[in-house]
Amino acid sequence: FSVHVPNSKSLQAICELTDNFNRMVQELNSIESLRNDFVTTVSHEFKTPLAAIEGYATLLQDPSLSEADRNEYTRIIIDSTRQLTTMTGNILLLSRLEKQEIVTGRTTFSLDEQIRQAILLLEPLWEKKHLNLDIDLTACKFYGNCEMLQQVWINLLQNAIKFTPAGGMLSAKLVITGDKVRVSIRDTGVGMDDATMKRIFEKFYSRNSDPNEKGNGLGLSITKRIIDLMHGTIEVSSQVDEGSCFTVILPLEKA
Repeated sequence: FSVHVPNSKSLQAICELTDNFNRMVQELNSIESLRNDFVTTVSHEFKTPLAAIEGYATLLQDPSLSEADRNEYTRIIIDSTRQLTTMTGNILLLSRLEKQEIVTGRTTFSLDEQIRQAILLLEPLWEKKHLNLDIDLTACKFYGNCEMLQQVWINLLQNAIKFTPAGGMLSAKLVITGDKVRVSIRDTGVGMDDATMKRIFEKFYSRNSDPNEKGNGLGLSITKRIIDLMHGTIEVSSQVDEGSCFTVILPLEKA
């Protein structure tokens, strides 16, 4: 893929042929690089929890191990196993979504009620941090794939909760403007700089270096793909130490 044909200055048809050939080589090179990067990243992401499982399972074989240590090692193995399960599920989901071009299984449902249900589903997470909630959702009937959109709200809300310190604010707002619905999820968390905002929708990119809080970097990639499939857009605004706001804009269609 490093070979490029020199441009011909003779016939127009030959010039177009060489230009198209070189463009094709460049695209194929990009795809090959992406594939290699994906394989390398997946291997790396799987390696860490697998090493933890193997290491702590080996330590469990020590007959002199205390009950407290045994329970701690068992907890780490379970957590690592869940991490692998979640990562595998997300990789398969993202792979399926990337091959999908048409949204099927569409029904008419209450979008505002769906967001409320997502917030209630995550109650153990925001209640543990004693977050204050500001919910302002206009009644909205939406025609789309209910299951796919539920994934979007859960991903965005989980992120907002994860990066917001105890006692912070989590807000969700839904407004209808013309033939579009606008949903904003805002937090008062750690925020992001410009460099981070440019990369948050990349596969396996995680903005948190804390291993206890680090995700698998696929949630926002999945979110972005679902919104793209629904012909919508997602915008993000953020400032370091002041929080972030993700805004999803979706077209309102009739059944």
